[in-house]
Formats: sequence, structure tokens, C-alpha cells
Amino acid sequence: MRATGTFAVADFTPAPLLAAGVTTGLPVGLATMRKSFSGEVDGRSETVFTAAFDPGSNTGTYVAMESFEGSVAGRTGAFNFVHSATTTGGGRQAEFLTIVPGSGTGELSGIHGAGALAVDEDGTHRVHFDYELTGGAPR
Repeated sequence: MRATGTFAVADFTPAPLLAAGVTTGLPVGLATMRKSFSGEVDGRSETVFTAAFDPGSNTGTYVAMESFEGSVAGRTGAFNFVHSATTTGGGRQAEFLTIVPGSGTGELSGIHGAGALAVDEDGTHRVHFDYELTGGAPR
């Protein structure tokens, strides 16, 4: 099954790194984020976000762990998903998104699968999940 939606970042708060003893060619950052989703994916998420990134050249890689609460195609619950991508001055590459197995609750218990994030030229942020529900709560 596939569910799609759009999202907006409601908050992006940088956080201090606990240990920064190794210096590399790109600075490493840590932040927390809050997002709101609408569409077939409807709800909110809390995110731990880390990146090695140079904003001047738009080069780097991020990794994010999200805790989503809301509904997917009308089924309510919560689950975690992780995603990452790399940029080298232009578009995104090496994109990855997976739903964390065993993390689903409520009607989303048993959710697993993959997906993707995208940003349209007009700045619209999109998400889709290609997912299955196994052993979850009946509707």
C-alpha cells in the first residue's frame, strides 16, 4: 500500500554536541525538529536530526529518526521511521527511508516498509510510505 502527504517543519532547534573531539572537513550538527503532516499521512512528528553539512556549498549528509503520531490512510497510531540523504551542491542522492520494525502502535501496529521524502521546486515538502500491516489491530 502507498500513502502520501505533505509536511511542514514547525520547529528546528539546534542542540549542542556532546563530544566534538574530531575535526573533519564538514562541521557536524545536531538538532531537534517538529513537523506537521497532511494528506493520507496526517499528524505530527518529533525528530532527532544530525548532519555533516556545509550550507555554503549545499554539500553534506543528514540522518534523522522520527517519531510519528497520527494516521496513515485513515488508520491511527504511532511509529518510528528513519531517513537520510546526501547532497553535493544540487539534488538529493543516496536517499533512504525505512519504517522501524516493531515500532507501530494502535491501528498502525505491525506497520513496516519504506518510503521517500522530496522537496518540490516550489518548496512543498512531500512524503510517501510504501507499507504493509501485519499482525496489527483490526480496523
